[in-house]
Amino acid sequence: MAEDMDALIEKVDTLIKLVSIGLVEGKTQREQIWLLSKAGLQPSQIAEFIGTSINTVRVELSVMRKAYKKRPRKRVQQEKRK
Repeated sequence: MAEDMDALIEKVDTLIKLVSIGLVEGKTQREQIWLLSKAGLQPSQIAEFIGTSINTVRVELSVMRKAYKKRPRKRVQQEKRK
């Protein structure tokens, strides 16, 4: 039973990698990191997948989160808070 589960996990991991290749093909490194992160991959997995360091992935994700927080909010959202 454990062997079957291990085989299944390996197949799912392979499918995730194949889907990820199609998802990020032709994208910039920053876009690849963002898309793979949204797909649920961990920074270490993303780094291995795109061939960069874990630190690079973490820094890019941090920069993107900060930029997202600083973006202007829609007026409707601001009015609801009042």
